[in-house]
Parts: sequence; structure tokens; C-alpha cells
Amino acid sequence: MAATLMRGKPLADRIRARVADEVAAIGHIGLVTVLVGDDPASEVYIRLKHKAATEAGFEAVDLRLSAETTEEALLTRVAELNASDDVDAILVQLPLPGHIDEEKVIRAVTPAKDVDGFHPLNAGELYLGRPALVPATPRGVMALLEKHGVHLEGAPAVMVGRSDIVGKPMAHLLLQANATVTICHSRTRNLAEHTLAAEVLIVAAGRAGLVSAEMVREGGIVVDVGMNRTDDGLVGDVDPAALERASLMTPVPGGVGPMTIACLLENAVRCARYRRKELDYPG
Repeated sequence: MAATLMRGKPLADRIRARVADEVAAIGHIGLVTVLVGDDPASEVYIRLKHKAATEAGFEAVDLRLSAETTEEALLTRVAELNASDDVDAILVQLPLPGHIDEEKVIRAVTPAKDVDGFHPLNAGELYLGRPALVPATPRGVMALLEKHGVHLEGAPAVMVGRSDIVGKPMAHLLLQANATVTICHSRTRNLAEHTLAAEVLIVAAGRAGLVSAEMVREGGIVVDVGMNRTDDGLVGDVDPAALERASLMTPVPGGVGPMTIACLLENAVRCARYRRKELDYPG
């Protein structure tokens, strides 16, 4: 029997409707995205984020800088956005051109305006179990699992991927839900041994078809975060044939993607509440 698909759009639509109500109640939320250069994938992501933000009523500003922008010039723009009372949330789209130190730019964003949740202070609060601004993709995965009634307490959960954007924060959220978490990565030996033990398997390694159907536990729950552009179109990190073994599985596209954008908007509202002192930023 094929797995039930965990489609992200229905839940994402509900979250975005709730966000629109909050934006209307607050009156003005300024979200600024910063794109340096003309990376095609980044262009697509920025366009989707702006469309969603505008539809929800945000005052969304799309700041475009040339690929030749110096690190100093970018840091100056970030400092201006930090100081502006019209700006509640800042998103610097990654990756940045090679001559710019991404870590330095991430650290330069005021933590309470860090809508992506990448600043070390936000990462630290998550590590300590006091999440403030959490990266949107892991938040979206947790919301999807909750919506489908996945019981995480005590469950063996395997996270394949250890990025700062998905893998590490995802593992911490799972730990805080009392799952028993294993983190795997590109150098893990006998990956299948770990994935087959997982009641909940989350894959975000950025490698098309990394996890074959035979590597998925019968009746397991699979969240495929991968988005890989191939000659055959957009595919995930998990072979779609795993649908025949899993009980629940996200499709690619249409699974985690819509949730990422919806949860990013939720983060922007949270940034606005921090700036207005409606919430106390813990950092």
C-alpha cells in the first residue's frame, strides 16, 4: 500500500492566512530581502518569498545588489537596515558571491531581525532549548509532522544532513520533542543501517536519490527536504519508489517547500513583535 502524501500546501495556506490576520492587526511589518548577484535559483526563491509576503500584507522590499558589491558595502547596507525603524525583518539570500564572507554577514544582522534564524545567537538559543527565531524549513517540517499526528516522543529519528540551515536545527527540534535522534552525513558508514532503523527519516543532503527505496523502513515516515534540479526535473534526495514502503512521505515538489515560505512569514511576524517589545527577545 502506497504512503499517504504529506502535502505542504494545505497547511501552508492556513498558516499564511493566520499570518495575514496578524499583519493586519499589527498594521505594518517591514521585510527586506537582500540579493547580491544574479544566481538563478536565488532569483526564484526571492520571487516566491516576495509574492507570499506581499499577499500577506507585508511591506516587502526587494533590495538587489550587483555581484561586484564589496563585503564592506554589503555590511554597510545591513547596518542601515538594522538601524531602520521601518524594517522589522532582514533576509540576506544565500549563497553570497565568493569574495564575501557569509559568516561575517550573518553575524552582522541584528539577531531579533534575523528572519532566517541563522545568527549564532538564534542558533545558540535553539541549542539551549529556548528557541527564538528558528530556520523556517525545520519549523515547517515539525509543523507537518504534528499535523499528521506523528508521535515523536521516544521515536528513533534519523536526520541525514548536517547543514546549519536544516540538519543541525532539525536535530535540535527533534531532540526537544523527545525523539531519539541520530545525525548522518556524507561520511557516515553504512548509511542504510541507520536509515532502516528510523521510524522518522528526514533527508536534507542535497544529493538526488541518495536514499533508495530499500533504505527506508517498512511503514516509516519520510520527509524529503531535497530539491535537486536534474534533466528529469525537480527531484528530492529520496527515491520516489520509497512511497511503496513508507506510511507517510512528503512529495517533491509540493511537500516541505510551501511550509518553508509560510514559516518564514511567521518568523517575520515574530521579528515585528520583538521590535515592538510585544515579545522579549531572549538574546
